[in-house]
Amino acid sequence: MTALAASRVVAVMPGDGKAGDVGDGIGVVFKLWPQDTGGQLSIVEHPFAVGALVPPHLHTREDEFSIVVEGEIGFRSEDDEVVLGPGGYIVKPRNQVHAMWNAGTRPARMIEIISPAGFEGFFDDLLGLQPDEVVDVQRVSEIAAGYGLEFHEPAWLGDVVERYSLSFPPA
Repeated sequence: MTALAASRVVAVMPGDGKAGDVGDGIGVVFKLWPQDTGGQLSIVEHPFAVGALVPPHLHTREDEFSIVVEGEIGFRSEDDEVVLGPGGYIVKPRNQVHAMWNAGTRPARMIEIISPAGFEGFFDDLLGLQPDEVVDVQRVSEIAAGYGLEFHEPAWLGDVVERYSLSFPPA
């Protein structure tokens, strides 16, 4: 019997889940934790303010699967770029530099499935930072390194920021 098959039924009601702002117009709402899924995956929701950008980064330990539920969210992974509306799905494999942003004129939201679980801890750690630490790039980079997360500045970043009037670098 797998750990997941041995686990209890977990229900998360609409509006439930630990929530917070991880900075620069990106929020997080924790829906399923590793202990809920036998460590196989975790699920968070990410609200995006207008103009918000998750900067280009690379995961070394997990894959991400996103579902847009409100607004329009742009995704860039290596040389592939797409804008998805509600109901759109995308796979972001580990070891590929990717970014996400609000590509529309109103707030957006997506569901993020992280497999295997573990990376949700990065967001939880960010919520534990003091306001001055949240803007400390060095401190955030130290936390990221503990999760196998690498930030990048690919050549395409400036073009994406300009085309979508994004807030980067953060003010």
